[in-house]
Amino acid sequence: MKMIHLMIILMIFPLHVFALEEAGTQEAYTAAVGADGVQRAEITGGEYFFRPSHIIVKKDVPVEVSVKKESGIVPHNLVISAPEAGMDIKESMSSETKAVRFTPTKAGKYPFYCDKKLPFAKSHREKGMEGILEVTE
Repeated sequence: MKMIHLMIILMIFPLHVFALEEAGTQEAYTAAVGADGVQRAEITGGEYFFRPSHIIVKKDVPVEVSVKKESGIVPHNLVISAPEAGMDIKESMSSETKAVRFTPTKAGKYPFYCDKKLPFAKSHREKGMEGILEVTE
């Protein structure tokens, strides 16, 4: 009986560790400012995730985000809806990298997400495809 319990624990433990890694233990990415004065970051979207899911940029400094999605047939997009902060973005994602440019004008934390949704199903955002763009002074 002890052997069966030990086998069950050994089978479940790796799944638990994997779930913790996927649950958002990812650290924030601070966008680097290039010689041209533009902050740059890359976002990859996939099966209901963004990587990185937390990006830090500076206010009033131009930003260029390269976006792409992992291969697959499920469509994804990147939405940042904060016109009061100079960001009103809705860009479809493909396996080809696209550049999205904007200049944030107000400090704060703004969600970015995928708004795709199949009829009668949860949206991709509701399934966890969301991140934070943090704008600092």
